[in-house]
Amino acid sequence: MTGDDRLSDVGLALLLTVTQTGELLGVSRSTVYTLTRAGRLPVVYPAGRSARIPRAAIEAFVAQLVAEVTA
Repeated sequence: MTGDDRLSDVGLALLLTVTQTGELLGVSRSTVYTLTRAGRLPVVYPAGRSARIPRAAIEAFVAQLVAEVTA
């Protein structure tokens, strides 16, 4: 399975795994965890210990990055 295949599995999911978030943003899982610890990406635990990142939060994070670059 290639990265593109995994991204197509993301589809329209509302909550993404740390791995899916990293693939979507083009960063490592470690970077995603760093972003969550820094409060730049919120994390929820809908099934106990399984961390998920809300899609809306990822989209807002990217929009913020674009705004910072274009400001």
